[in-house]
Amino acid sequence: MMGTDEQRYGEFVAVRRHEYVAELVLDRPKAMNAVSSEMARSIAAACDALAADAQVRVTVVTSTHERAFCVGADLKERNSFTDAELVRQRPTARACYTGVLDLPMPTVAAVHGFALGGGFELALACDLIVADATAVVGLPEVSVGVIPGGGGTQLLPRRVGAARAAELVFTARRVESAEARELGLVDVLVDAGEDRTEALALAARIAANSPVGLRAAKRAMRLGHGLDLRAGLEVEDAAWRSVAFSGDRAEGVAAFNEKRKPQWPGE
Repeated sequence: MMGTDEQRYGEFVAVRRHEYVAELVLDRPKAMNAVSSEMARSIAAACDALAADAQVRVTVVTSTHERAFCVGADLKERNSFTDAELVRQRPTARACYTGVLDLPMPTVAAVHGFALGGGFELALACDLIVADATAVVGLPEVSVGVIPGGGGTQLLPRRVGAARAAELVFTARRVESAEARELGLVDVLVDAGEDRTEALALAARIAANSPVGLRAAKRAMRLGHGLDLRAGLEVEDAAWRSVAFSGDRAEGVAAFNEKRKPQWPGE
């Protein structure tokens, strides 16, 4: 079932390769993938390596735990921190979430079971979220006296709108899969146990396209979001110019005219 080409980043994170798709695996089963400082550093390191790898066209974030994608920050570890340690740990936590958010290629989260707090924020940092019928998502941070600090207060309103995000953050409630799909908290809903398979299949469909085009399209959408239309169209034009004279464009046009599958040079 698993790809054989696996690289470990510390004890809790692995990267598996499936041709042009990379699978970023959360693998701390004893703690339901709760993100400790060590695991946060490992996620950031894996993302740094993936970001620098031109061969990766799509990244899929998955979990080895049967009942959880990720339950968020490691609150046991947090409970032991002094105030000074909590302040010192903050950049480590941020680097983990921005590591996923800043990946230059399209990203897909494969969610089953609990994806709560920082766990849901890791999924929100991806471009698309595939969830199975067991998925339960939410941002419960205000119920323990903090706020979503892995991007949730910014990513959720961008995904579902201000008022819907406000209701979810302020009530701290957990949302089950069918409602999550209805509200737009997840994008694709599949049968129990099918999230990883479907996410990898979706990633493979995306990866058939030009790697240069995919990265430029993601950049244009990310940079343009929140700008007024005129400014956004300038962002798009700059991204278009970056691909217009690429090897991928020349190959794409040639393959189309010759009615064959493109062999992307990726540059």
